[in-house]
Amino acid sequence: MRAIGGLWRWRRNPLRRTTDLVESWVALVALLLILAAAPVAGALTGSVAQDSLQRSVRDQRQTHHRVSATVVKQLNHGPLDPDPDSASTREAQSRVLADWTAPDGTAQHGEILSDLKSPHQGDHFGVWTDGHGRITGRPLDSTTATTHAVLAGFGTAMLTVGLIEGIRRLIVWRMVRRRYARWDQAWDKAGPDWGRTGTGS
Repeated sequence: MRAIGGLWRWRRNPLRRTTDLVESWVALVALLLILAAAPVAGALTGSVAQDSLQRSVRDQRQTHHRVSATVVKQLNHGPLDPDPDSASTREAQSRVLADWTAPDGTAQHGEILSDLKSPHQGDHFGVWTDGHGRITGRPLDSTTATTHAVLAGFGTAMLTVGLIEGIRRLIVWRMVRRRYARWDQAWDKAGPDWGRTGTGS
């Protein structure tokens, strides 16, 4: 990280300018903020995401049910899902006409995707449904939820680091521009007389 790059300017040096010292303090403050704020922001975000996702896991366990469906016939046209997760998922699924019984006891019939490679009439396969027998996705499991929460926390920490470093760079950039502007002003004053010292003009 380049935030500590200006810390060397604290050394005693007759050429050290006030802006060099200010830049070193900005670097130190940025470093301390990164060490303190980034982990805290990541931990808070991860904790909130974990609570929310684990609540979703519990809710989905109560509302999603695994039931057995029976193949009536295989359908040859394309998959039901126009945007499947991946090509491998699409290849592993077949579109079938099937019967299944909902958790509330009602009989259901319709076109669904099965995980059978070559389904035949009478084959059984598992599907996820809600309480009324409508097809739903696989419920979120606890391990996946935790992984998502960790990634959210890590991403937030990295964004915090980037934000702090970006602010530091912006401050230093403005200081450098101001320094260049002062140099230009000083040169404008000294420029016309440059090289004429001692010539008597």
